[in-house]
Amino acid sequence: MSQLIKDFANISQSWTSKRTTRRHALFALGCSLVLSTTLFSCSPSQNNNQQQASSSASNVANTNATNKVVRIVRSKQLTALAVLEQKRILEERLKPLGYKVEWPEFAAGPQQLEALNTGALDIASTAESPPIFSQAAGTPLVYLAANSSDGKAVSLLVPANSNVKSVKDLKGKKIASQKASIGHYLIVRAVEREGLKLSDIQPVYLPPPDANVAFSQGKVDAWFIWEPFVTRNVQQKVGRVLTDGGNGLRDTNNYVSTTRKFYQENPELIKIFLEELQKAQNWAKNNPKELANLLAQTTQLDPPTLEIMHSKYDFTLIPITEQIINKQQEVADKWYRLGLIPRKVNVREGFLTPEQYAAITPQEVLAKK
Repeated sequence: MSQLIKDFANISQSWTSKRTTRRHALFALGCSLVLSTTLFSCSPSQNNNQQQASSSASNVANTNATNKVVRIVRSKQLTALAVLEQKRILEERLKPLGYKVEWPEFAAGPQQLEALNTGALDIASTAESPPIFSQAAGTPLVYLAANSSDGKAVSLLVPANSNVKSVKDLKGKKIASQKASIGHYLIVRAVEREGLKLSDIQPVYLPPPDANVAFSQGKVDAWFIWEPFVTRNVQQKVGRVLTDGGNGLRDTNNYVSTTRKFYQENPELIKIFLEELQKAQNWAKNNPKELANLLAQTTQLDPPTLEIMHSKYDFTLIPITEQIINKQQEVADKWYRLGLIPRKVNVREGFLTPEQYAAITPQEVLAKK
């Protein structure tokens, strides 16, 4: 037994010695790396000490300047968000706060809000339906601002050679849209206005790129979609517009949204973002030719075509009011009645108080109440 204790003591002493040796080696290696990285001399020279301090301060400043990233959805280069991205206005405003801006792109609103929920996106810009579906899935979403409806920018396309003359003629036919999008919502609105039900047609749910292929190949009879897909298909004589979201068909707004956590942690950033978005809205509305020229290269569309597309947008931020909230609740109730969301949604859970909106909304927008 005593021999066993002695053997254990010898082993313990051996491991202790090895750990000490390793610690010394690691300490020496760490010192070596620090010294080689900072080019710090062992000499007690004051100049070298000042250079080291200056270098360290510079490294800290650079780290602070890029240690936070805000991801704002790319807007397909057609809305005021595209102005902010191309002019890099927001980057300049947020740089003193230590933020770097990234502009990820998504196929449609539902994909944006899925990314919002997983932390891959911070600020989304969608129509009315994606936030409702997101709330139904349990996302702690916050509606930051409402935007103009831009109904004419969303159209129901049929093939150029189709004999369909009205929405009624689409009874029993395949109509494509991105599920839970403005196209999906307007299909419901369009068939109901004609006295039909959603069950009277064959909905085909495809993201825009896939729907574009299906439509061009004649695999669907119609497609409710937004710009630039509409103008491109018309120009290429692949499709023609049967109707659009204008003339009262669209009765909702677009929304800028985020998560509750991001809102709570970044109020100053959100205030600056909405200020600059409002300025970009005004500039886009008042400078159509300059807007088209600004976005021509990134969209690979000629300025006259872009002017046609941009004429379908109102470029207007709208204050959040009880009317806005109530309308959003109507839409949520409709999706629930249709059995397309799993539970009844109280959209008010995603809206802020009037006082909270007053703290982040540009005064110019609040004055419209």
